[in-house]
Amino acid sequence: MSFETVKLEKGMYRESGKSFSQVLESLDPSENYKGTALEGTDAFQRQLKRFDIRVKGAYSDPVEKFFHTMESSVLFPEYISRAVRTGMEEGDILPKITATTTTIDAMDYRSVSSIPEEKDKELSPLNEGAAIPATHVKTKENLVKLQKRGRMLVASYEAIRFQKLDLFSVTLRQIGAYIHKMQVEDAVNVILGGDGNENPATSYTVGTAPMSGTAGTLTNQQLLEFWAQFDPYTMNTLICGNADLLKMLSLPELQNSQAGFNFQSTGKLVTPMGAEILRASCVPDGKIIGLDRRYALEMVQAGDVSIEFDKIIDRQLERAAITSISGFGKIMDDASKVLVI
Repeated sequence: MSFETVKLEKGMYRESGKSFSQVLESLDPSENYKGTALEGTDAFQRQLKRFDIRVKGAYSDPVEKFFHTMESSVLFPEYISRAVRTGMEEGDILPKITATTTTIDAMDYRSVSSIPEEKDKELSPLNEGAAIPATHVKTKENLVKLQKRGRMLVASYEAIRFQKLDLFSVTLRQIGAYIHKMQVEDAVNVILGGDGNENPATSYTVGTAPMSGTAGTLTNQQLLEFWAQFDPYTMNTLICGNADLLKMLSLPELQNSQAGFNFQSTGKLVTPMGAEILRASCVPDGKIIGLDRRYALEMVQAGDVSIEFDKIIDRQLERAAITSISGFGKIMDDASKVLVI
């Protein structure tokens, strides 16, 4: 089947367990276009070409171009969804703090955990005939709590019909950025307070053993001591708010020429321990979260970004909800810890 003969209808958004893009891809597989001028495009992009809709650049089309035919209007919710997802991905904090992402087609999810004892972490030599130590993996007692996050798109079709799609995408990306910010806050809350299974991150307070120093102050020595608490994990990520980020940036060890060059040239901060520093305003002042992002968090999402497609296709944009349902569960409880200044 050619992309020009695909029948587009509202029901493509209702197929259980599949997104609109997945339904479209099943009807018009991208693998059929290898070696052609359309290689590298997906099924949705080919539909935009079919209806000559340009969504990017100085010569992008107005919003009303989607509504020239009933079939082309079916593409509009997916365009909105992709623009929102782009805004969510631009924040790029979540991929740096989650070990894995699980997509489910339900509202309930029970994660698994493996909490080894100290003796279980040691891979001692085995004598002939000796039993091999076991790693026990079991389901958690409580469900992962999923949060519905979103924004309301409040605009009449008449107000936006002549708006260029490239500019309209900026507003949609901002909605995605807001959703991403709220999801980061959910992730931070799970690290600090646990995922409902009595597993908050262990806290270490400056000035209280095993941490040296004076409460309220931060030196490179405390960061090194905090880093040392992660064995056998590796503290490869630090998350903190603005005030504590400034304290770290003021450390003499981060004032050397190489660190300054890296920051000026790439905008990325590097600590003496090689951990990546991420800024998140939702982290309370006086707390720095450290984690081994390879083992700390699982992100669970119920489907993709959800759009009230019926309203949007029928041009009833007033108060159309754009939502995402997600939650976070801890994988290895001791792969994340908190430094209290």
